[in-house]
Amino acid sequence: MRFLSRLTVVLAFVFGPGMALAASSAPVTSEHDVATLVTDRDAAEPGHDLGVGLRLQMKPGWHTYWVNPGDAGEAPTLSVTVGGGATGQAHEIVWPTPVRISEGGLMSYAYTGDVLLPEVLSLKDAGSGDVTVKAHAEWLVCASVCVPEQGDFTLTVPRGAGAASAEAGLFRAAAAGKPAASPFAAVITPDGVLGLSGAGLSAASVKEAWFMPSVGGVIDQVAGQKLSVSEGRLTLALKWAAGAHHDAPLSGIVVLKDGAGQESPLWVEAKPGSVPSAGAGGVSAGVVRVLLFAFLGGLILNLMPCVFPILAMKALSLAKMGATHRRAQVTSAGFYTMGVVLAFLALGVALLALRAAGSVAGWGFQFQSPGFVVGVCWLLFVMALNLLGVFEITTGSIGQSVQPKSGHWGDALTGLLAVVVATPCTAPFMGVAIAGALTGPVWVGLAVFASLGIGLAFPYLAIALVPALARAMPKPGAWMGVLRQALAFPLLGTCVWLLWVASLQRGADVVAWAAAGMVFLGMASWAFGAAQAGTMRDGSRGSLLAWRGVSVVAFLLAGGAFAGVLAVPGGAAVAPARAGSGVEAFSEGRVASLRAAGRPVFVDMTAGWCITCMVNERVALDAASVKEAFAARHVAYVKGDWTNRDPAISAYLRAHGRDGVPLYVYYPAHGEGEVLPQILSPGMVLGVLDGKAPG
Repeated sequence: MRFLSRLTVVLAFVFGPGMALAASSAPVTSEHDVATLVTDRDAAEPGHDLGVGLRLQMKPGWHTYWVNPGDAGEAPTLSVTVGGGATGQAHEIVWPTPVRISEGGLMSYAYTGDVLLPEVLSLKDAGSGDVTVKAHAEWLVCASVCVPEQGDFTLTVPRGAGAASAEAGLFRAAAAGKPAASPFAAVITPDGVLGLSGAGLSAASVKEAWFMPSVGGVIDQVAGQKLSVSEGRLTLALKWAAGAHHDAPLSGIVVLKDGAGQESPLWVEAKPGSVPSAGAGGVSAGVVRVLLFAFLGGLILNLMPCVFPILAMKALSLAKMGATHRRAQVTSAGFYTMGVVLAFLALGVALLALRAAGSVAGWGFQFQSPGFVVGVCWLLFVMALNLLGVFEITTGSIGQSVQPKSGHWGDALTGLLAVVVATPCTAPFMGVAIAGALTGPVWVGLAVFASLGIGLAFPYLAIALVPALARAMPKPGAWMGVLRQALAFPLLGTCVWLLWVASLQRGADVVAWAAAGMVFLGMASWAFGAAQAGTMRDGSRGSLLAWRGVSVVAFLLAGGAFAGVLAVPGGAAVAPARAGSGVEAFSEGRVASLRAAGRPVFVDMTAGWCITCMVNERVALDAASVKEAFAARHVAYVKGDWTNRDPAISAYLRAHGRDGVPLYVYYPAHGEGEVLPQILSPGMVLGVLDGKAPG
């Protein structure tokens, strides 16, 4: 068969370019290859399909390209027309599976040697006589250089049923090389994990695997694709390309290679989703790792500056525990833990529901709402007034003889508030944990958020459960009253910060409405406290009703101010003043152009409501030594502000396995980007600039 094929080419050379045998056209030759148009049968029968294809016989070292050429190159094109005794319509090229060629930091998907790019012709009768098949093809052949080539081909095929042509074997080989439809369910996660699931996948049956996308610009085609295989499941960790959409389907070829070296190419159409955890009968090691990271992240969250405001409530609760029996101590800690865990679970359910609905919401998403920011500001303001003694949280209603008492539900409320004010921060280990929660099954997500809550509540719980720690707490005394009032001021300071965040989101108008609401809340709290004081002194019923009326009216006026906050249009926001000179606004295109120009790039993903971000900026990124190093090395400092919702920043975060800020990525002049830890120091940043691994 191969002899006959070669004989066809020889005869074409002998009898001239006009000579065209039944199943093979006259060749188009160059120094790099020989191109011919061939058919799978030696006759054409109208009403039936005829296989036609471009055959390229390339010299050693040369190659042409697949439908997705990769990082460089161009796919061949083939345009076929039919005349004579038949008409016909040609379908698209049926692309065989290519090979991967990696050179000079680029990846190509290509064909080498002898390759056939086939199409199917659907023929219809158009009279009598032979069938004429004409085609125009363009292709690119490359070695150390690339050469564009083209050719016009003509075949005259007799009418009739005919037999398989001498080139039929080429068509059978091309069909065998076509990827089969995948029998496995396929999903692609927002962070680039391609997952296959189904019977037959195991560590014994799959030793290697790689993915080739059907279109370019979707993944970093040079980056490694880490393989993980368990019984019934396979994952490939892909790296998104800059600017790729992370919530779109992904199609292409997955090649599975067994222990004997046999390759099985499969065509997959992966839908956006989550990859089920490995191990149907139990909890996988990966899930255990994510849960451990969640616990450690919640534990470290106690040390983050965003949690400092609720230290007032926690410190007073701990002091109160010193005067109670052990059972009361454990119960108090249990209610606090319950409040923390339930708040985290509620936040997790909200995030998972938003993701399921197609939103790109991430950690701290609620602080992107000015209404939520102002609401938290007002809550902390009222708590500060309570600590200053303007009013008391009591167990009765006004008009009864009551005593100040927070009770166990007060402990639960403290836990809830701890979570609310903790969400602007991201502690170490939390990024991996939250990414795992939002891309895994629902039960894993809820378990991760519960572990975060247990970690945050653990110090308080440990003091209650370990008698030696409880005995080490200072004994109650007059100092508690002084501490209670002093700790109101961190809450008031947090209110100032939240008003500043609201100003970044909606401008000065929202601050005016928020401040007016705080005046009315202050009036309502003052009147409420006066009514309490009158009750305790047996004041007249008329005066008590008057104070209650003032409190209610002031509270309603605060509600009107909150409506004003919500009514401020989104376009009223002002640009963050902290961007500073020398800092460029983030966009995927800008980062790509800077890297293409050979400049190192430092990407800082931040938000006005992220206290961790602000501390890192002041301590590390604004340090004189870091600024001097950036200037000396011509590092481009690119900042993305996530204070308001920004789909481009959300996509960039998810591409790097994060669902919240801060995120710091350093791209050297040559090489891949490195993700830095979430807590920075000047030495750490300088070390990364010097090529040291981020610690």
